[in-house]
Amino acid sequence: MGRIVAITNQKGGVGKTTTAVNLAAALAAAEKRVLLVDLDPQGNATTGCGVDKQQLAATSCEVLLGEAAAQDAIVRVQDGQFDLLPANGDLTAAEVRLLQEIGRELRLKKALEPVRGLYDYVLIDCPPSINMLTLNALTAADGVLIPIQCEYYALEGLSSLLETVKQVRNTVNNSLAIEGLLRTMYDPRNRLAAEVSNQLLKHFRDKVYDAIIPRNVRLAEAPSFGLSAILHDPGSRGAQAYVQLAAEVLRRDSE
Repeated sequence: MGRIVAITNQKGGVGKTTTAVNLAAALAAAEKRVLLVDLDPQGNATTGCGVDKQQLAATSCEVLLGEAAAQDAIVRVQDGQFDLLPANGDLTAAEVRLLQEIGRELRLKKALEPVRGLYDYVLIDCPPSINMLTLNALTAADGVLIPIQCEYYALEGLSSLLETVKQVRNTVNNSLAIEGLLRTMYDPRNRLAAEVSNQLLKHFRDKVYDAIIPRNVRLAEAPSFGLSAILHDPGSRGAQAYVQLAAEVLRRDSE
């Protein structure tokens, strides 16, 4: 049974989608069966995988609304060797319509049940906010991976997210766990980044991944080619950091 991991942070611009795409690619390179679920109306994970989000017969929108089965909307990422449940702007309409539905927070969980067993990992790229889409992801997930930029406001936003995870655990998903905190866009020359990193290690200890994602040009430019950095430039520091993260995820899950 595939492990479902929601990749989320209500703060935008922290490398959430970059993490979702590159972790999916790195796990696939390690010969794991991977499904990446794009649950962000911006559809950046979809385009970052080289899929045209305007030319889709079905997306996560139709799946959430019960108008399509997940297996009918999933597409293969050609070079990445993993599967994608894509998204586009239609997902905004799905969120609005879900607000009127009974059991709305369970839609994604139920939709993934028929396909979950086909994968080792199901990664969900969440929107940068705590809304109905994110709630669906947290309800469906076994764990939460939190990308966090080492900057001044990072810890403040993190406490709010952790409170949301606690509420979800106490109401609709009592098995939801914190997979880990991932330090992203890290610049070792920045003293504040080092201070925030040390604060994370002090408060969360082994929940903080050893892997650190650096600021890296190759990571930033890879989506414009519709590729993960793992394929765009596998020798780059950014790609290698995600390979290290994937190895760490696999090691933790085997313990």
